[in-house]
Amino acid sequence: MKASTIRTFTTVHTWTGLLAGFALFIAFYAGALTMFHDEIDTWAVPRAEMARADALDRGHVMLADIVARHPAAGESIGVTYPAEHPSHEVAAYWMEKDGSWRTQSLDDTAARDAEDHEHGLADFIYELHYDLCIPAIGIYLMGVVSIIYGLALLTGVLIHLPNLVREMFALRPGHNLKRLWQDAHNVIGILSLPFHIIFAVTGALLCLTLVMLVAFNTVAFDGKLMGAFERMTSALPETKDKGGSAVMLTPAELGARARQAAIAAGAADFEPDYMRYVHYGHQGAAAEVRGTSTRTLGEYGMVALDAVDGHVMKVQVTGARDANHATYSAIFGLHFGTFGSLSLRWLYFLLGLAGAFLFYSGNLLYIETRRKRRQADQPMKVRAMATATVGVCIGSCFAISCTFLGNLLGGLSGIEATSLVQPVCFATFALAILWTFWRKPAKAAVDLLFATAAISVAVGVLDIAVHNDRLVRMLGEGRYEVLGLDLVAIAMAAGFAWLGVATRRRAVEGDPCSVWSSRRRDPQHVTTKAREA
Repeated sequence: MKASTIRTFTTVHTWTGLLAGFALFIAFYAGALTMFHDEIDTWAVPRAEMARADALDRGHVMLADIVARHPAAGESIGVTYPAEHPSHEVAAYWMEKDGSWRTQSLDDTAARDAEDHEHGLADFIYELHYDLCIPAIGIYLMGVVSIIYGLALLTGVLIHLPNLVREMFALRPGHNLKRLWQDAHNVIGILSLPFHIIFAVTGALLCLTLVMLVAFNTVAFDGKLMGAFERMTSALPETKDKGGSAVMLTPAELGARARQAAIAAGAADFEPDYMRYVHYGHQGAAAEVRGTSTRTLGEYGMVALDAVDGHVMKVQVTGARDANHATYSAIFGLHFGTFGSLSLRWLYFLLGLAGAFLFYSGNLLYIETRRKRRQADQPMKVRAMATATVGVCIGSCFAISCTFLGNLLGGLSGIEATSLVQPVCFATFALAILWTFWRKPAKAAVDLLFATAAISVAVGVLDIAVHNDRLVRMLGEGRYEVLGLDLVAIAMAAGFAWLGVATRRRAVEGDPCSVWSSRRRDPQHVTTKAREA
């Protein structure tokens, strides 16, 4: 490959990495934590009671009441099934005539705007992963970021392809810090490349599907694509309201019949988590029950039933899927790692952390490549990138740890945790960025790493100390998710502390001609050392 071609690819790789790197760091770090969404949910609500045994029966009564008060809901209304984690409440969702989505849970006296629903800790971290908690446009922004991410992967492979085997496990520690960062960046990128390709492709598809549908629907499909896509991703056949009233089977009854139908069709199991009625209360009403199965690439499936007599209309589960549903379900399974056991989730967790390191190290390489080695004061672009890297990357880790601690302390203080997580995260993130501007990158990086370590160890130790009764009860039941989360918090605290020590050593003992040095610089001394070198 010509040197000019490699330089072009290197330039594209650098700038695509910089454009997408900050968003991808947060997405990967939050995504790693999201692999244990249900465990975080259980940890975050220690005093919560699981849904009562009669929750679905009460939900059926609630649905009838909602349709009576909101006639538009009768066209299509969904309800969630209770799950084994506390924040998964039984709630109904429907669209009003004006296009707004409404929701109502069992404990609500009236409907509310579905967009105003406050997220618990686990859902908030998940939202950070897929749209950075940016309203409306966040998911589309992350779709564009995924495309840029894919371009960065492609150019990175082309750059290193000639030396791929030689650089596969090359990790050369020593005085040349840039070479060490380059080696670490290359090794992680090469070894995790197949997974990064999966994340980039599926991330772009999940985030930009609606945009592509709208575009092709207008340009090429004469306005018929949206309806076709809905049929492709649903098990419900086209149904018509036949008029006349009818008694609906309850969600519990429909869920049980859907489970039987799914297992009969070849699924290992089927656990309903959501269903929706169409033409509720009328002859011709149908229901679609959605749920998950294990030991399959695409775990999510659905069963369509007649909502009046319960006969099975269509099954879309593993072993009985058409190509459309198999592809769509596989995209989710590949992106979220839901097709394997606990060991696969741990692998995805480690890959998420490694991916975050990949983008962080890419920024460090940009800084090292452009620093002036014979002058103490570095160019503005180097200082600005160092400040942004510390503030956004380390600052987001600090903010997420503070969010866990805020959730824990809020519960102890009697404050509703769901009202705390977002303000705490955003406030501490802003504080970290301001701190980086005030202290400068070299000192701020050390401060934030040690602060993140302290907050993380406090999360684990304080939860064990305060909620030891819950811990003992769950261990007695053979459940280890809460203890596991506390131990992971302590382990990550140790990791942040180690990074803090290494960063402090670099700041104190490293080359003073760097933004990462905290030593006072004597220009004459620096110039003399540069000449000697």
